[in-house]
Amino acid sequence: MLDGILQGLSTAVLPMNLMMVVVGCFVGTFIGMLPGLGPISAIALMIPITYGLEPSSGLILMAGVYYGAIFGGSTSSILINAPGCSSTVVTAFDGYPMAQKGQAGKALALAAYSSFTGGTLSAIMLLFAAPALATVSLSFQSADYFALMLVGLSAVAAFAGKGQVLKAWMMTVLGLMLSTVGIDKGIGVERFTFGLTDLMDGFSFLMLAMATFALGETLMGILKPDTDSSQTETQKMSELGSMKINKEEFKEAAPVAIRSSILGFFTGVLPGAGATIAAFLSYGMERNLAPKEKRDLFGHGSLRGLVAPESANNASSSGSFVPLLTLGIPGSGTTAIMLGALIAYGIQPGPRLFVEHPDVFWSVIISMYFGNIVLIILNLPLIPYISRLLAVPRTVLLPMILFFSITGVYLVSFNTMDVFIMILIAIGAILLRLANFPLAPLLLGFILGGLMEENLRRALMISDGELSFLWERPITFTFTSLAVLLLISPLLSLVFSHLKTRKASLRHS
Repeated sequence: MLDGILQGLSTAVLPMNLMMVVVGCFVGTFIGMLPGLGPISAIALMIPITYGLEPSSGLILMAGVYYGAIFGGSTSSILINAPGCSSTVVTAFDGYPMAQKGQAGKALALAAYSSFTGGTLSAIMLLFAAPALATVSLSFQSADYFALMLVGLSAVAAFAGKGQVLKAWMMTVLGLMLSTVGIDKGIGVERFTFGLTDLMDGFSFLMLAMATFALGETLMGILKPDTDSSQTETQKMSELGSMKINKEEFKEAAPVAIRSSILGFFTGVLPGAGATIAAFLSYGMERNLAPKEKRDLFGHGSLRGLVAPESANNASSSGSFVPLLTLGIPGSGTTAIMLGALIAYGIQPGPRLFVEHPDVFWSVIISMYFGNIVLIILNLPLIPYISRLLAVPRTVLLPMILFFSITGVYLVSFNTMDVFIMILIAIGAILLRLANFPLAPLLLGFILGGLMEENLRRALMISDGELSFLWERPITFTFTSLAVLLLISPLLSLVFSHLKTRKASLRHS
């Protein structure tokens, strides 16, 4: 193993490969900033270029583009509430409110530091644990995945404000319902398509994310008259604010970044989980761990709410290389494209990859550490220039967001029907927002819906249709118990607060 690491290090530090890291990070960051063009689009654009390169150089370039795009995706989430890719949707929950308060500089700096922490810690964990983690991820069965998804859905209370848990669950159910539209992958039957061929593929996550956040925000901006208060808000947003992180903020952010990086990495290791689920899980975990006064800040510009998903999604992008390189299983759409590129090079990913091609395996992992240093050097000096986007007048900015949202969704499928559906969903999202329904649980339900259904079907086939699979295996039972605990936690906190109030009133009387 040590010989392999040294061979990988000597490959990674070659001038050509170092240049590939810089180019990949720069291109990825730039493409990631554009709403709708996520890491999949970025890597797809790079594939023709990589054919003329050595396998290690090509993979290093694509890896740089991958985590660069996730790193850059946070910028548009924070500044204009238009997530650059699905994994940075959660960043917008607290990053955008911070920008509205005139703390855009601090939000972008925190995102950069959190991404660096997540990427660095995961690169170190990947270096030492890749072969062992491959065995762990192989031991995960469909039942375990289903129970893990249940934990993710049960944490939905994390996205709800005070007294909004029921509304959050309703939105989760709506998200699960939307995920069933299209052809049933198990038996090939059309569901809820109403005879429309355009609905046979279902809804894309990008379309739903852009409709509920970017387009919804734009239409809300158009509906709001340009009053003095909104002008004051625009002026406040156009101010960069301090980029400095004080001692108290560092003390608060550091443990959050470390916890979320570890959670994000292990979520990324699981095939099919990915950076988006890692970001949602870390956000939910931090909100539940936060003390009451800090918990109420989530969704209104919480420092923890920004640091958690940014650390987790970058850590997860490194973690997703474990199933790709050691098992040949792509953990996400992005790594699926990279798997195709590996096979095109004549390299078969799997348990023997780090024996047969140690230079490729270890050089990619080591280059990730260099990549994170390059990203922070590239991004921190650019923050004052990037944040000038906020100074653009609303009359120019809103049509720009509208253009990028519609173009981004159209470029995924080249189907005009998707654009019309996106506009309809955006109108529905505005009505839900006006009725004070949280939109984040809708996205979480939609993301997990397809994966849950697939794993539930497999688990039921193995257990002959019995639900006993939920408690037969220790790991499944642990996840199921955790899901039940999270589900009843809002009820328990309500009972405890009621008892506390009653005890206090009895004491006073």
